[in-house]
Parts: sequence; structure tokens; C-alpha cells
Amino acid sequence: MPTPTVHHQPFGAAHPRTDVEVWTLDSGTGVRAEILTYGGILHSLTVPDTAGAAGPVVRSLAGLDDYTGKNPFFGALIGRFANRIAHGAFTLDGTTHHIPATDRGHALHGGPDGFHTRLWQATGHITEDAAVLRLTLHSPDGDMGFPGALDVTVTYTLDTRGTLALDYRAVTDRPTVVNLTNHAYFNLTADDDILGHTLQVDADRYLPVDEDGIPQGPAADVRGTPFDLTAPRTLGERIALPDEQLRTAGGFDHCWLVREPVPAEDLRRAARLTAPDAARIMEVWTTEPGIQVYTANQLDGSLSGPAGRRHDRHSSICLETQHLPDSPNRPDHPSTVLRPGEAAHSRTEFRFPHLAGSRP
Repeated sequence: MPTPTVHHQPFGAAHPRTDVEVWTLDSGTGVRAEILTYGGILHSLTVPDTAGAAGPVVRSLAGLDDYTGKNPFFGALIGRFANRIAHGAFTLDGTTHHIPATDRGHALHGGPDGFHTRLWQATGHITEDAAVLRLTLHSPDGDMGFPGALDVTVTYTLDTRGTLALDYRAVTDRPTVVNLTNHAYFNLTADDDILGHTLQVDADRYLPVDEDGIPQGPAADVRGTPFDLTAPRTLGERIALPDEQLRTAGGFDHCWLVREPVPAEDLRRAARLTAPDAARIMEVWTTEPGIQVYTANQLDGSLSGPAGRRHDRHSSICLETQHLPDSPNRPDHPSTVLRPGEAAHSRTEFRFPHLAGSRP
């Protein structure tokens, strides 16, 4: 019987911030994850291929200075509000709140000092079939302009089947809005880009956006567009198609509306990513209504990983499960409002169906 393990140690011991830890979750069956208490960052995820050879499937940064410096949210937990809030403003119960604008005049991923910059409190344990890390964070009233004190728990669970699950939970003492996700950059191979990967997204609609990445209006049908990923499509071929949405973003940086599950509230598959040789396959399952697909259009090679591997444009892909962008200003979107006495909760699973013993 495989035995999961959990252990932790200081991360970047030579760095002045010796309070940052790296927690290692090991499934006992070949899948291994490393998570930092800084930003709740998924620093490493190692997954065997069909031949049993282990390899990384997320892109990482070299050290703590890189994570604490300016970077595009590598592997981090995102909050209070993932994606964009138009003009950094929203009105809730008659009061307008202002969030620092950091992206073309709009608030992105909770502001410059969002949850990706915070030191999370960590506890770990094992169960019969999983290694578990529980991260907690208190966000005070007015944090980055958001109303209400928010207490957040994010639990990473790695089970013996090789599934990595993230459970998000938040409670508040005043009405607020919340939208949490993880911003891992995936690449299932040792290749320099993900253009040969195939991607399937279980969604019939997506949100077209303006030049600032803000939804232009209601969701559009994917049929007849490059955004039709209802069957597996090669990423390089898709994002090279002539389309104004792709041209403006430089690739995919859009939110798809995941098909409703049956029964409601159950996990539904949102996406399936396959390496060019099918040696590794990853499926994303979630309770969230949307998934933001981002093909790392803005990476420029200025950042690199622990082994010196540069992170260039289209070198990876983000598959961010979440509520829809700018929801606080869009009454037609699923609500992101959280009130006292309620709990916001969601679950996302990264499954690897090519592994022996994984879910069918």
C-alpha cells in the first residue's frame, strides 16, 4: 500500500525572509508537489509519464527573490478577486469600492498586494490515501479596498492516485466579493513551448474581451471560431488562426463558461490538456463556472526556472478555474457576493488519467 508523506523546510535559507517554508506533498506513487507558504505558490509538481519517467509539469522560478519580485503570478494563489474588475471599482449594497488598478487601468488579481504576496499559515498531515496541506490567511477589512474582513482557507490534497486537489473556503464579517484561483503555468513536456499540446475545453460559450481584457458583453457561442475547443485542438494551430480576439491578446487570454454539471454542484470536467506524444495527460475538474485559459502571451524570457530554463512566450499555459471576470459589475454573471453567515467554497482537481490507478 503506497504511503503518502508530508514534510517542510525553510525555502531559500540564504534569503533574509527565512520565515518562508516549502512544504512537500508526496503521493507515494510518483506524483510530488512542493508548495511555498509565500503566496501559497505551487512551486513544483512532478508527474511520471506513461513510461514511468518523472518530470515537472509546472514552470517555476529560480528562488525567493524571483517570487517576491515582479513576476506574472507564477504558481500563486490569487485573491481576493481573480481576473479583472473594470476600472478597479464596483458598487455593493449602494457603496462604491475602489481597488488599485494595475493592468491597463483595471484591477487585476486582487491588486498589487493581493494574496499572491502574502505569507500563509501552514499545517500538514497525512490520511490513509493522501498528503494534505492546509493554508490559512486573514485579510482585514479594507484590504486592497475590499470591504469586510475575510478569512480564507486553501487546502492542497495529493492522493495516491496522483490527483492534486485544491479546496477553497472563505468567510466574511461584512458583505464583500470574492473569487479565488491558482495561477500555475503548465507544460507537460520538456519542450520550450506548449504549441504542440492539444487542449479540449468543455464549454460551448466564452467571453470576448476588449483590448484591456474586459468582457465586451454577454458570452458568445464558440462554434465557427478559434475558441471552439469542444474537441481536442492543437494550441499552436488554434492561436495562429486569423481572429481579432487572438490578435489583440497575442493568443488565448479568455474565460470559457464551463458546461453545467449533472447533478448541479458536482465536479465537472473543464479542460483536458495532452502532451504532443500523449505521454502525459492532465484533466482539470472543478465546481467553478468558468476557466480562464492563458497561453503565456506576455512571457518574454526575462524570468527563468531553477535550472536556468527561460520562460518565453507560449512556454506554458494557465488553466485558472474561477468565477467570471468583472462579475461585481455584471449582474448577469454568477454572483461573487459573499455575506456574513455564508461560506464561499469551491474545489478544483488536477487529474492525470494516464497514470495507473488514476480515475477512469
